[in-house]
Amino acid sequence: MRSSATACDGQRVIHCYERECSLQRRRQKIMEEAPSPALDAQQRDRLCQAAVRLAQSVAYRGAGTLEFLFDQGAFYFIEMNTRIQVEHPITEMVTGLDLLREMLLIADGQPLRWQQQDIRLRGAAIECRINAEDPQQDFRPSPGTIQSLQLPGGPGVRVDSMLYPGYVIPPYYDSMLAKLIVWDESRERALCRMRRALGELHISGIAHTGGLHLALLADADVRAGRYHTRFLEQWLTHWQGSETAASPGASSVGRLA
Repeated sequence: MRSSATACDGQRVIHCYERECSLQRRRQKIMEEAPSPALDAQQRDRLCQAAVRLAQSVAYRGAGTLEFLFDQGAFYFIEMNTRIQVEHPITEMVTGLDLLREMLLIADGQPLRWQQQDIRLRGAAIECRINAEDPQQDFRPSPGTIQSLQLPGGPGVRVDSMLYPGYVIPPYYDSMLAKLIVWDESRERALCRMRRALGELHISGIAHTGGLHLALLADADVRAGRYHTRFLEQWLTHWQGSETAASPGASSVGRLA
């Protein structure tokens, strides 16, 4: 699945390229990256131009994300989300735009400040959703109290989170704890940076999905960008219960108690 982000002021529309969102479980995204490793330059241009034409046809105003399925060189429109998406930081990382600011300025009645030629795709970005779930227990929710917390940092690393030691994770809402985002000059380097950042992430008191992401990034197909919308659920049947998933190294990141 690919999504194309757009920004529009009701008259002019620009696209902010695409995001790859195929790593999903029960239609919920787990990991995203930009740009998509499945598209070549011509396919990318066709998809993004289709998103622009659709937004223009309804005189859309604001930030939005158009979702497509891509299969064997053809893409198919699914829906438009007329809001900022969870994975918007990776678009910000590869374009340099502050999408929230632009959305608020347009909502205030100001014109879109950018021309399409101003938007350049730079490097690669990856986002891992860190959820309070136990992947070894069929993603059972893991409410509880954050006992200690260490978040990764350094160049090209961004963490969007509300966590702090002592915070109580309730059982009633979405299980997301943090969005861990990295950027680097190439996809290969971004993958390396994400592995390093996940290794620096430590959350005690609850189970979480950090270890799952490390295992995914070690998979040869994920590293090569060879995955699809059913890939994760098929992959999980082999990973859950494996020695790798239950090893002390994986537990130190994924299932601290």
